[in-house]
Amino acid sequence: MALRQAPGTPLRVHFWSGASARRYVHNVYALIDCPPLPPAVYLLVHRQDDGVCKVLHIASALSDAPTLNLARIRHRAATLGANEVHVHLLATSAKQCRTIACDLRAGLFGNLAAEPVESARPKGA
Repeated sequence: MALRQAPGTPLRVHFWSGASARRYVHNVYALIDCPPLPPAVYLLVHRQDDGVCKVLHIASALSDAPTLNLARIRHRAATLGANEVHVHLLATSAKQCRTIACDLRAGLFGNLAAEPVESARPKGA
């Protein structure tokens, strides 16, 4: 008999590091199982079959309406092809959420854009 995980229960936790070298713990949810979220920092991730993660988007969910945060997350995730949501819930204010999101963007993307920026240089240059 297989055990089923209750909806809204994280699959696991994952630590992501920002440019500051701070490590931030994130609950990991399959996109379809992600619960409505209070204000938080989240990463949209595509996990490949071999387990390799690619971060597609880093942002803050800042609405006081958890279902609105979830709707925005699912819409962006579907657009980008994400299959996981990594959620950091320990920020205590909107300002701290934005600061953590910027730290993670700088650390993971090398810039402050919400999504990876492809190099504009021609290949082989």
